[in-house]
Formats: sequence, C-alpha cells, structure tokens
Amino acid sequence: MLTDSEHKRIFFFKASEATDIIRTFAENYRSRMFKEEIKKYLAENQHARIQLKSVLFDMDGVLFNSMPYHADAWHKVMASRGLELSHTEAYMHEGRTGAGTINLVYQRQLGRDATEEEIQDIYKDKTIEFNKHPLAKRMDGAAEIIRKVKEDKLVPTVVTGSGQASLLNRLEENFPDTFQEKLMVTAFDVQYGKPHPEPYLMALKKGGLKPNEAIVIENAPLGVEAGVAAGIFTIAVNTGPLDASVLLNSGAHLLFPSMESLCDAWEDLFSALQATQL
Repeated sequence: MLTDSEHKRIFFFKASEATDIIRTFAENYRSRMFKEEIKKYLAENQHARIQLKSVLFDMDGVLFNSMPYHADAWHKVMASRGLELSHTEAYMHEGRTGAGTINLVYQRQLGRDATEEEIQDIYKDKTIEFNKHPLAKRMDGAAEIIRKVKEDKLVPTVVTGSGQASLLNRLEENFPDTFQEKLMVTAFDVQYGKPHPEPYLMALKKGGLKPNEAIVIENAPLGVEAGVAAGIFTIAVNTGPLDASVLLNSGAHLLFPSMESLCDAWEDLFSALQATQL
C-alpha cells in the first residue's frame, strides 16, 4: 500500500490525452509536485539548486527492454546447477555485477562465495542463455527522451552494471551519436556494483561533474539506491514487474510508470529542475 506521500511522487498523467482545461490543471499540479520533490532533495543534500549538465541513464530496463531476457537467463543457469534465483528476484538484483549476483546465491544456498572459476563458468553460460533470445528492442520512449535531452544541450551518459557485449555494442546503432565511450561506466570499470555508489561516482568523475549537475534515470531498486547514495537526484521508471513501493522505498525522488510517461513530462520536469532553488 502506498502512502499519500508516495502517491505524490508517482506521475501517471499523460497530457496528450486530456482536454485543454484538464491538461492545464494537471500540468500545473505536476510541476508543483516536481518542485516539491526537488526542494526536498536540495535540502537533504545541502545544495542551493540543481545546475543540470548531464543525464545518467541505466541501460537494461531503461534504454533496452532486455530485463526479461536477463531474468530468464539467470533463472535457467542457476537452476541448471541446483540453485534458486526466480525471475522476480533477478529484477531485485539488477545492477549488481555478475560476480555479485552469483556470490549472493552461493552464500545463501552453499554458505560460501563462488570461486573465480565458478563465476566465470556461470557468467559464460548466462551470456549464452541471454543470447538465445531475440535482440532486445529499444525501450519505448527511450529514443524520444534522449532526443529531448540532447536538444536541451545536456550530455547523456550510460551507467550500467552490465557487461553484456551484445547490448553495449548496439548502443551506437540504436542511439546514434549519443553516448561517448570515454564517459560510460560498465561492469568492466568498477570494483563494486550497484547499490554501491561507485558506478555513479565514477560517472561524475569521468564527466567532471558535481552531484547536483546530473540526474539519474533508473529502473532497478539497487540502481536507485546507488544514485541516491552518490548524492544525485534519482528518477525511477517502473518498466518491470516490481511494485512501485519497492522503487520508492529504495529512495527514488520521483517515479514514472514508463519511459514514455517520463518523456511526456520531460518539458515540465526540465523546467522545474532549472527553476527550483532553496
């Protein structure tokens, strides 16, 4: 059950489907709620304002609709070894490094970490299972919001716990002239995966950014925790099967039910991010 406060942080309204009067009322309400949450973030993190320069995007479940394939691959490769990892639990662990996910299951069921050989063997098989699926499609709304981000002279960056080459190699194909490899953070760059803030702190360092000069777009609870722990205003998009409260309880400052709804609200959100100050 969501509290009244949590309901205020979830934005379902699609302006294009409303009459002019309802649209104006709803947009004003939405803008007011955006500003309230931004002010809370500013107060908690002791910033006067957000001076937005970059948008940090997670990849799986944000840019690509790939999480169902990841969840299925993790479930199958663990089951083949007599280990348990459900599809839903795979979503809960999204953002961890492969080794982190494997060790979590090993500790829970076998009382020990996996050996390096076991980790490599499991992750190889997981990659094979993942690649049995069709190519993951671009998430609906992702290209459109990136276009708006670029039009607003902001730098889009990928921060992912994934090391899945089949997706990383498709970023340029699906989002041409968008992501600079030197700014990207992947599983190959970090020692600690999400929910540790290292991936987002590294993205800030690579981009020469302060925490209040970026925002995070995430779909996973651990990713939300990582963004918040790095001191960045963090927006969740609930593109998977998890209850909305899971993402809000992870600390999301705002929550949208899809990338399309975030795209639809971008102009109001960007305006609020620019205008709101303590």
